[in-house]
Amino acid sequence: MTHILLLPGDGIGPEVLTETRRVLEWFGRNRNFAFTLEEDLVGGAAYDAHGEPASDAMMAKAHTADAILFGAVGGPKWDSLPFGKKPERGLLRLRKELELFANLRPALCFDALKDASSLKPEIVSGLDILIVRELTGGVYFGEPRGIATLADGTRRAVDTQVYTTGEIARIGRVAFELARLRGKRVVSAEKANVMHSGVLWREEMQKLHDAEFSDVALAHMYADNCAMQLVRNPKQFDVIVTDNLFGDVLSDEAAQLTGSIGMLPSASLGARDTETGRQPALYEPIHGSAPDIAGQGLANPIACILSLAMCLRYSFGRIQDANLVERAVEHILAEGYRTADIMQPGMTKLGTRAMTDVVVKMLDRLAN
Repeated sequence: MTHILLLPGDGIGPEVLTETRRVLEWFGRNRNFAFTLEEDLVGGAAYDAHGEPASDAMMAKAHTADAILFGAVGGPKWDSLPFGKKPERGLLRLRKELELFANLRPALCFDALKDASSLKPEIVSGLDILIVRELTGGVYFGEPRGIATLADGTRRAVDTQVYTTGEIARIGRVAFELARLRGKRVVSAEKANVMHSGVLWREEMQKLHDAEFSDVALAHMYADNCAMQLVRNPKQFDVIVTDNLFGDVLSDEAAQLTGSIGMLPSASLGARDTETGRQPALYEPIHGSAPDIAGQGLANPIACILSLAMCLRYSFGRIQDANLVERAVEHILAEGYRTADIMQPGMTKLGTRAMTDVVVKMLDRLAN
C-alpha cells in the first residue's frame, strides 16, 4: 500500500496541509486510491520538540515513504538560533539525504487570475512555464563555507559555488525529458560570463543536448537577462533549467507573474531506482510559512493542493486524478472564489477551510 509522510512544519504549513489532506482523503473515498498516512515534525516545530530541525527518527520515516507532502518551515520565533539549527536546515537535510536533486516549479497563470498579476493581462494570459532547478548542489551546499574573523578583527564570509559534470547532466536530462512532453524548448540559465561554474554548466548542457536531445531546442541565457525577460516577455519560455541559487530567485519571480505566490506548487524528485522503481519525492507549496497570517484561517491552500496534484502525477502515475485536481481549481477560480491574496472586486472571499470546501465540492461535480 502507498505510504505518504506528512510534514506540516511551521506557520501556515499545518493549515494548508490539513486542507490538502482533506483533498487526498477524497481520492481515497472516491477514486480507489489506497494509502496510509504518517505525520511528523520538521523545522521550528521539530526544534522545539527535539532540539533539531530534522530528527533522525523523522528522517528514517522520510527514507521509507513513497512520497512526502510538506507544508512550510521558518518564522521569526527561530531567527536567533545558530545557523545549523534554523528551521530551514530541516528542509535542506531532507533534500540532501534523499538526494532530491530535481526541483520542478511550474508557473501557470489561470485565465481567471490574469488580472491579478502585476503585469498586464495580455503579458501573462496563457502563461505556462516550468522551471527545473538543481537542488542538492551549488552554493547552498558547497565547501568551504562559513564566517571567519580575520587578523585585523574584520570578518569574512565564504560560500562556495560547486558543480560537477554529473550533477549538471542529471538535472539537464530531467529538463530535456520534460520539455519533450511540452513545447520542446529549453532555456539554460547561468552566468558563464563571470563564473567558472557557469562556463561548465553551459558546456555540459550543450554537450548533453547534442548527444541525446537534439530534437529539443536549446538556448543559453545569462541568469540576470533571464530575470529581465521573465517580466518583459514571459511567454517566450517553455522550460527553464538552472542551478540552485538562480533557480531559487527565478522561480519566485515567475511565481509572482501568476498573481500570487500562494498559487504555485513544487516537486522535488530524486533518481528512480532501476530495480525497485522507487523514486524519492517531496511536494510543497513555494509560498513559505507566512507567519504574519498563521493561525488566522486566511492562508491560500491552493498551492499545497496543487502540490498534491503533482504528487499524484509524478509519484503515483495517477494522471487523470492529477488533472481532476487541476480542473477543480480552475473551475472554482472561474466561478469567482478567492482567498485574500488573490481577491479581486466582485469575487467571493473565502478563508482556508472554506476554499477547500469548494474545491472538494467541485471534485464531486466533476467526478460525476
